[in-house]
Amino acid sequence: MKDRVFYTICFGFLLGVLLRSFVLVDLYLVILLVVITVALFLFFTLISKNNWGILISIFIFTFCLGIFRFNMVDVPNPEIFESQISQKVVISGVIMDEPSLKENNQQLTVEVALQGLATKILLSTDLDADYKYGDEINFEGILKKPENFITDQGKEFDYVNYLRKDGILYVMSYPKIKVISQENGNLVQNILFSVKEKFLEKINFAITGSESLLMGGLILGEKSSFDQTLRQSFINTGTIHIVALSGYNITIVAEWLMKLFAQISIASKNFGIGMGIFAIILFILMTGGGSTAIRAGIMATLALVARATGRNYDVARALILAGIFMILLNPFLLVYDVSFQLSFLATFAVIFLAPRIEKYFLWVPDYFKLRDIISVTCAAYIFVFPFILYKMGNFSLVALPANVLILPFIPFTMMLGFLTGFVSFFWQILAIPIGYISYLFLHYELGVISFFSQLPFSSFTFPNFSLLLTIAIYVYFIYKLFGKIIREFFTL
Repeated sequence: MKDRVFYTICFGFLLGVLLRSFVLVDLYLVILLVVITVALFLFFTLISKNNWGILISIFIFTFCLGIFRFNMVDVPNPEIFESQISQKVVISGVIMDEPSLKENNQQLTVEVALQGLATKILLSTDLDADYKYGDEINFEGILKKPENFITDQGKEFDYVNYLRKDGILYVMSYPKIKVISQENGNLVQNILFSVKEKFLEKINFAITGSESLLMGGLILGEKSSFDQTLRQSFINTGTIHIVALSGYNITIVAEWLMKLFAQISIASKNFGIGMGIFAIILFILMTGGGSTAIRAGIMATLALVARATGRNYDVARALILAGIFMILLNPFLLVYDVSFQLSFLATFAVIFLAPRIEKYFLWVPDYFKLRDIISVTCAAYIFVFPFILYKMGNFSLVALPANVLILPFIPFTMMLGFLTGFVSFFWQILAIPIGYISYLFLHYELGVISFFSQLPFSSFTFPNFSLLLTIAIYVYFIYKLFGKIIREFFTL
């Protein structure tokens, strides 16, 4: 009964947030529903002793809590800013994140306050200026609201809510900017961003060209400076996930490290798990300790523990609880954060689907854990594929061979990248040969991506792939994985 109550609470809350993400719900109706539900819960608990009635009451109550929680963060835009839309304004604020470097510009997330009301504005500015996290700036330009747009695949991208999940409500293009003071941000995060910047500089010294960009994407999620051609090649070959900041890549590397150190250590298992978790912590620190990296790190840790201990269902509860906690903190994540969604789906696949399909890869030699890497890779790709098709509208015919040829080398490439960066801090000359070996791996991976992306009909676009079909596919996946458990759940 305890498990049933746990899953009822979790999924009730999630469905409440999900509904409120799409539909504006009358709060008075929700309050009335809560009152009725509490009365029914007391009746079924104290008088009727009906377990189904108790579970349904709990489900409806937590469903209402999900709606309430989303309502708390979905507040109207500040009137003081709304009144200045499409007008030239002069505002002061602090850069609250590291600058995001694009192909033709850089974007700054600035927190500003007017008359005691705070909000965030996304500034687009030239690449030649050097701005840092924590800089207090004065800027002048036309204040605008973000607008949704159509992607190259013909899908409408909900840019408004994509920014809103991070508290960004307004945008401004190429304002006049003057730096007033520096180092006004959080001291710890300022140090982490500085280390990350130095780390990238060291890597770029030892590895050059597109290979350097790929390495930055692999180990730090830095794909913003990719040109459009390279980015499209990743999309067409279904390999864009390798440069996404999610728990998937770091799970593969952490598991590889865990098993490697487990084989060479006397205290094998515990030491191996410890080294895997250390790799995850290192990943979080090197990416600047941002919320996206922390979420990816939590999921990677759970996947690592599940793979190491085999206690998949215990870890599954922890994974669901972690997801609930993240959504409780920021309800916009559930629908509007693709990174969170992909990371959760991939982690779920690593825990549950990978062990089911390992038997189909017994023909793969297990050198350097190659069999594990391929089975985990295929499991993650199979599980996230319907979501990618719905969200991005891109169907790649070459994704599976491209991933199989690339992903076994990703752990080695990432390890060499980290080693190149660290050695560069102490002895830059020694980092050059390590960087050259890294370059060879990266060059091979880019060559595979380039080859498959240039094949005729390598990918197709489905701009209107059905949401209902996507849901139906995942319902089928869940039933195949947990059919017996689901049937037991509904047998009270």
